[in-house]
Amino acid sequence: MKVAIIGAGAAAFALAVILKRDGHAPVIWSPSGRSAAELLRGRPIVAAGVIEGEFSVPAVPECKDAVAGAQAVVFALPAMGHRPAMDAVAPHLAPGQTVIVSSHASFGALYLDRLLAGRGVALPIVAWSTTLLRSRQPDLATCRIATVRRKVDMAVLPVAMSETGLGLCRDLFGDRFNLRSDLLAVSLSNVNPQGHMALALCNFTRMELGETWDQNTYSTAAVERLSNAVDAERMALAAAFGVDVRTAQEHSLHTHGSAGTGAARVPTFGPATIQTRYTLEDVPYGLVPAVRLGRLADVRLPLHEAGIHVFSALYGYDMASTNDLLEGIVSGSPASFHRLCRDGFERVPGRR
Repeated sequence: MKVAIIGAGAAAFALAVILKRDGHAPVIWSPSGRSAAELLRGRPIVAAGVIEGEFSVPAVPECKDAVAGAQAVVFALPAMGHRPAMDAVAPHLAPGQTVIVSSHASFGALYLDRLLAGRGVALPIVAWSTTLLRSRQPDLATCRIATVRRKVDMAVLPVAMSETGLGLCRDLFGDRFNLRSDLLAVSLSNVNPQGHMALALCNFTRMELGETWDQNTYSTAAVERLSNAVDAERMALAAAFGVDVRTAQEHSLHTHGSAGTGAARVPTFGPATIQTRYTLEDVPYGLVPAVRLGRLADVRLPLHEAGIHVFSALYGYDMASTNDLLEGIVSGSPASFHRLCRDGFERVPGRR
């Protein structure tokens, strides 16, 4: 299949590599243009780690050329880039295509669905709870792939198109997906914001000073207690909405093959800068949406709220204000919002 990958960072490169390896035809479009500069010059992606080799993946300068004729369109970029990328891609999407958001954050699938509803276009939007591959990008032509996850939670908006979305994911990437009930369930199955909050907060000066540090070593007993306490709030929020979600232990099992977070693993080095997605993405696009949901369902999340305030103080600005996806999305009653996460927005007849 032709697969349009929106983004040109580590997640995008890793997906391009596995798709190319398995005989598909990925093409990359970078919203900024900068990250795809080497690919636009014709250089291959050099993969290392669990997948090795050189993979020739074309990049195109225009969004419409990437999307045209693609069976799947995958958003594979940090959450802070989702809104402008979705604004650019939405006018070119057409019935018969499937969208994948890797990984889904801050109800971005609803933001995109609202754009499509205004055109009267309905298509499956697949939301992954996390990335399929754990990867790093040392430079603009290299991708180091550490892990291909055994299972990724996913949901499809609207749920009526779930089988279409699940079938396409399996055709592209194999039997690696666990279909959750709806978008709300898969959103609350993402454990990264809670885990990254504890790890980044307790190791903040290591990041700030650019130290080399192994996340496994510095995820101490105290850090684990904080992580578990924050995660308990997430589980309470899911219970209030009546949705079944992945636990932190299940996430570890599906990623590393061990249910214990303290299991022996290959060293995974933490961020060597405070300009990291662990905070800049996971605070405004992970912790903030959870707090908004909590207010909707009358569930208090004091540790989530504290994390937002403490990180805002550390960075010197209101991190909640940087979320550009939530406006007009999380509202109404818990029941009406849950329906929205199942059915999406009402279509406007006669528009394209």
